[in-house]
Amino acid sequence: MVTYIIRRIIMAIPLLIGITILSFAIVKMAPGGATTLLMDPNIKPADLEKFYEKYGLNDPIHIQYGKWLGNMVQGDFGTSLVRKGTPVSEMILNRLPNTLLLMGVSTILAIIISIPFGVLSATKPYSKTDYTVTVTSFLGLATPNFWLGLVLIMFFSVKLGWFPTGGTQTLNAPFSIWDRLHHLVLPAFVLATADMAGLTRFTRTSMLEVVKQDYMRTARAKGFKATKVIYKHGLRNGLIPVITIFGLMLPGFIGGSVIVESVFGWPGIGKLFIDSAFQRDYPVIMALTVISAVFVVIGNLMADILYAIFDPRIEY
Repeated sequence: MVTYIIRRIIMAIPLLIGITILSFAIVKMAPGGATTLLMDPNIKPADLEKFYEKYGLNDPIHIQYGKWLGNMVQGDFGTSLVRKGTPVSEMILNRLPNTLLLMGVSTILAIIISIPFGVLSATKPYSKTDYTVTVTSFLGLATPNFWLGLVLIMFFSVKLGWFPTGGTQTLNAPFSIWDRLHHLVLPAFVLATADMAGLTRFTRTSMLEVVKQDYMRTARAKGFKATKVIYKHGLRNGLIPVITIFGLMLPGFIGGSVIVESVFGWPGIGKLFIDSAFQRDYPVIMALTVISAVFVVIGNLMADILYAIFDPRIEY
């Protein structure tokens, strides 16, 4: 297993380099530039030239990429073009805990809701319960995150006043876990919605195949309780295809957090990414792109490891 993991990590290095090359080229080809300076009508050409010279923006694109890659390997993502003098790594580290908290709660919420409902739907196929779960799942898949977030804010925050409209904590209030969870409920639910729907459908489909297997009929014939047969004997095998989806959920949460954090004003790396994109803050965009690519690799690696945990027949 250890050898397999090391080999997968080594194989991921060329993939990550390829992603950085494409991302760097796309960012450089995007229209606009250092907008904070270009939007200043009083900027002097000499000052603008000094700015481009300082950040190496006059160099050929392959020279710029080589310098950036060399610094990135050493853990230096450069400094922000917008927030002058602020290291990019510092900006990301300040916001990363908020995104990890949001992703962690959303993942747990998606798992504890979707898997039981998927099993329930599979054990009662083509019943009213099954149709209800199916329709709800399709609605979850079809509903855009930004629209759902705005609807929940209008109803639960503005109209009922049950939850705050955004942010991570109440302004000028001392830190408390309850206050943080109070602000976390709506964005975590919205971020988990699409994944809950997908996991529910995949769990149902997988469990429908499992309940038809001979060993399941044998377990029922021996007089075991239905819940024990389903959750102890069937669920472990039924979750194997679902693990693939779970591994892909990790990068999916990164992409979803861009929208959810913007709607709820959640100061995480998703909101930082979209703000930096509008401001053409190239060093921040590139750093977050690399981090997102690493999350994709980690998600797939986690899926492979979970395969072996849930199914001892799998060897590496």
